[in-house]
Amino acid sequence: MMNNDVLRSIRYMLDISDAKVADIIKLGGFDVTKAQIMAYMKKDEEEGFEPCSDEVMAHFLDGLVFFKRGKDETRPQLPIELPMTNNIVLKKLRVAFELKEDDMHAILKAAEFPVSKPELSALFRKAGHNNYRPCGDQLLRNFLRGLTLRIRG
Repeated sequence: MMNNDVLRSIRYMLDISDAKVADIIKLGGFDVTKAQIMAYMKKDEEEGFEPCSDEVMAHFLDGLVFFKRGKDETRPQLPIELPMTNNIVLKKLRVAFELKEDDMHAILKAAEFPVSKPELSALFRKAGHNNYRPCGDQLLRNFLRGLTLRIRG
């Protein structure tokens, strides 16, 4: 899934401004301007569209974890994981919103995209593990939709 789509979905889900998105990215340890955020939020075919890089997305998701859960100053900041995959996005969202396995199932069920427990746990395995499964665009899109329904009602 494109980073811009994920960024737009999360912005809508949390009902936050472009300035707040920039603040969240700054929390993650990266500086962006409000103009760049506006370019990321545009649709692909709109004039001024700019693709959101993996680095910006990684810092945004780390910042989102700090925004939702608070930052522990006693622990050093972990290095960002590149390239960004749908699995990493799913993991970061799970941490940021403090979701348990049952919550994840409920969210996907609400989005009319039920997934079995083994399928879901395979998404959170390390790449290279026997039971690892890459997260598809459709699953991530439905998860974001279900999470939006849960948060916005």
